[in-house]
Amino acid sequence: MTSQTSLTIGRIAQSAGVAIDTIRFYEREGLLPEPKRRPSGYREYDQGAVSRLRFIRRAKDLGFTLDEIRELLALSADRHGGVVGVRERAAARLQAIDERIAELQRVRDGLSELVEACPGHGAPEDCPILKALAEPNA
Repeated sequence: MTSQTSLTIGRIAQSAGVAIDTIRFYEREGLLPEPKRRPSGYREYDQGAVSRLRFIRRAKDLGFTLDEIRELLALSADRHGGVVGVRERAAARLQAIDERIAELQRVRDGLSELVEACPGHGAPEDCPILKALAEPNA
C-alpha cells in the first residue's frame, strides 16, 4: 500500500461520517477487517474501508442490527445467491418496521385518548392519565 492510497483512522472516520471509536468497535465485532499496521503501529486503511463503513452506517440507519449487517456484508460477496438473501433480509426488516409502526400508532392512539380525557386540572386521583398508568392491567 502506498502512502497515496493508505488512510489513517481519522481520515476514514471523517470520510465515512463515523467516530474513530466506532471504527475500532466494528473491527472488534468483525464488521471491518483488521487493518494493516505501519511500522509505527498506526492503522493503515484503503478506500475500501470507507465504502464498507458507509455501507454499515447506512444499514444501521435503515434499522438493521449488527448481526443482520454482518449477514448483509457476507451476502454482498456472494456473486450467485447474495441478492436473493439481501432482498429477504430487507423484506424481513421492512416487516419488522411496519409492525413497530403499527405498535407505535396504537400507543399514540391510547395516549391521545388519555390526553383528551384529562381536563388538566383538579385532584391527581381524578386524573385519567394517572389512573390509567396505575392500573394493573394497563
